[in-house]
Amino acid sequence: MKQTRTLTEGAILGALFVSLLAITLYVPFAAYLTMWALPLPFILFVVRRGLKPGFMLVAVAILLSFMIAGVIGVPGALFFGSAGLVIGELYRRKLAPFNVLIGGSLIYMLNMLLVYVGLSLVMDENPISFMSDLLREQIRLAESTLITIGQDPADSLAPMYEMADMIVHLVPIMIIMSGIALAVLTVLLATLILRRLGTKVEKFPPFRDWQFPKSFLWYYLIVMILLLVGQEEGSTMYIIVWNLLPLLEIVMMVQGFAFIFYYCYHKKVNKALPIIIVIVTLIINPLTQLIRILGIIDLGFDLRKRIKSEKK
Repeated sequence: MKQTRTLTEGAILGALFVSLLAITLYVPFAAYLTMWALPLPFILFVVRRGLKPGFMLVAVAILLSFMIAGVIGVPGALFFGSAGLVIGELYRRKLAPFNVLIGGSLIYMLNMLLVYVGLSLVMDENPISFMSDLLREQIRLAESTLITIGQDPADSLAPMYEMADMIVHLVPIMIIMSGIALAVLTVLLATLILRRLGTKVEKFPPFRDWQFPKSFLWYYLIVMILLLVGQEEGSTMYIIVWNLLPLLEIVMMVQGFAFIFYYCYHKKVNKALPIIIVIVTLIINPLTQLIRILGIIDLGFDLRKRIKSEKK
């Protein structure tokens, strides 16, 4: 009886995955919504039935994806199926939310690295270099258009040419940030659905309590010093610095936002205020510098302890 229920549930979830994959591949713009749901059938099945049945579901999903979408469907089944297996198993073992998020981020990063290597082999060319060349072509087209209408494009298009040159060196950070973003969305959706289905899932700590280790501050300062000293373009250190910098800047910004939420909570300020601050900061880009500075100060001087001591 149990085996019959497992097979029935697996068939339903397998059909759900293939339906979502078909919509993602063939319905214009639908991928922006359905892509995030692709790992969910595997997560649900592993949480309810275990890892071994999960592997069988992935095998079935690969076969069905090939039948529905041809060769192009197989990488999608492998990519999201393996992510669903890992995240589902971490949920099943009742690990802390941040451990689930880290595990999900790592499997997504590994999958994206494999996709990058696979594309390089198939194209016989670095896919990011190909993208960079396409971007330069678009910039040249814009440049010729501006010249035709009598404008000087030198100053306005210079940053775009720099970006086209830099993108080749930013493959690691692109993989890391994409992996984290995919994992965050997958975990948020999975947590919501698992709770609705009655599965006990540990909550993330409130955003106001998020705090990174102080070692991140030292990493940030070292990277800033290396940036000021200057590195030879294309060198290993140059690539390391320019990949670590955006990641650490995001860490400091998250730290700053978390402190604002913490401060407003302890000062009993209206809950809408920190949310408004986040939205305004993301719209008005220069304000992000102030938030990063606040995050650095909080991490370096532990402002939260001061607020706690004042409260006492």
